[in-house]
Amino acid sequence: MNITVNDEQYSLDMPVTISQLLIQLEQPPIGVALAINETIVPRENWETHFINDGDTILLFQAIAGG
Repeated sequence: MNITVNDEQYSLDMPVTISQLLIQLEQPPIGVALAINETIVPRENWETHFINDGDTILLFQAIAGG
C-alpha cells in the first residue's frame, strides 16, 4: 500500500490506523492535527480510522496565535 505524508511517499505492508501510522513515523500525537485527502480527521477517530492505499495525508502542528 502506498501513501503520501507531507509530500513524501511511504509504502506500508498492511493496513494501519492513523494512531499506528503516527507510531511508525515516530510522530508524537500531542499538538498535531491531521487531514486525509484534504479532510480533517478528528483525534477521537484516530484509533479506528484506517489508512487506505493512495491516501494523501497532511500532518501539521497546532500553532497558537492571535
